[in-house]
Amino acid sequence: MKTDFTYKIYTSSTAIPENWDTLANSNIFLSKAYLKVLEKSAPVNMICHYIGLYHQEELCGIALSQFLDLNKVESFGERDNCLKTSVRNFVFRNFSAHVLFIGNNMLTGQNAFAINDKINTADAIALLLASVNDLKEIFRKRKTKIHLTVFKDFDQSAISHFDIPEFASFYRFTTQPNMIFDIREEWKNETDYVDSLLKKYRDQYKRARKKATGITKRKFTLEDIKTHSDIIHQLYHNVARNAPFNTFFLAENHFYKLKKLLQDDFFFYGYFLDDKLIGFNTLIKNGTVIDTYFLGYDESCQRDKMLYLNMLYDMICYSINQGYKKIIFARTALEIKSSVGAKPLEMFGYIQHSNPFINRYISKLFRSLEPETVWQERNPFK
Repeated sequence: MKTDFTYKIYTSSTAIPENWDTLANSNIFLSKAYLKVLEKSAPVNMICHYIGLYHQEELCGIALSQFLDLNKVESFGERDNCLKTSVRNFVFRNFSAHVLFIGNNMLTGQNAFAINDKINTADAIALLLASVNDLKEIFRKRKTKIHLTVFKDFDQSAISHFDIPEFASFYRFTTQPNMIFDIREEWKNETDYVDSLLKKYRDQYKRARKKATGITKRKFTLEDIKTHSDIIHQLYHNVARNAPFNTFFLAENHFYKLKKLLQDDFFFYGYFLDDKLIGFNTLIKNGTVIDTYFLGYDESCQRDKMLYLNMLYDMICYSINQGYKKIIFARTALEIKSSVGAKPLEMFGYIQHSNPFINRYISKLFRSLEPETVWQERNPFK
């Protein structure tokens, strides 16, 4: 590592440098406002640190670190009730409960760091790895041993930067892809999008819209989110608990803090049936990109009204109307996202266990514990 590069670890978003956002201007998930959201409403099992990279005292990079204590997760996921799941849960609880991420485990995509032209990517990654040792020492002093160190999520173009000696003991892994929806220039409205679909998928669109008869959609204010906070958290939990694998659950005040701090960059849409809130979805503006965030719904209404599919169509239509370039649909529900036009982008991560013996077999361990997803990619466009 070059000696004219250094790093500083910050424990509070109020302590980070004044010019932090000059590097975060291309990624809202590294901005002071979003980091403050994490600080005020992080999951109960998460501790965040913020890392400044410096070239001769000049800030040249910023990064996010998240520590997760999986022992504090109420449920790793209730959908897959089988022996493999029980074994996985036992292993995580006993041997891999303390995980240190360089990146954001609540999102999909490269939200780990941002740099300027004063430092190259490989040097930045090496510097971040050096900072990991200091972070481990911080937790050691709190009587907490880090079991796993993870760098996530990087696409194919970025992984060559990890071909450095410092990462020789890390295992490169890939999980579910990031589902990306590219918005075509010729699409100006909802009709343009629907007209570009093959008949089978136009019929799917029409069927979903017809099923949604009687549902009204409302854009929530900060006060609306506060008023409906109990049912919002319940609807979120309905979805989160049914996931194949959970490493955290959102704090009850998370959406309220997001709206309060991100303001017009955060959208919360409630779906009502007979004046009852039955679902919601959330979006975050990130430059020319829309990131889908967390959602929730009443499972019985979801089936009857094809609510989730209608939410996807609503997100697409909003993004087209507002002139965005793409939508980050993230992981999960791969096939249904594919059916509306999202394409998979393979993402990679790097993982290392602190126990050298276990780390020798980390590839086998990871492959045996990672929930398997079998899905068929769809091509809905003409």
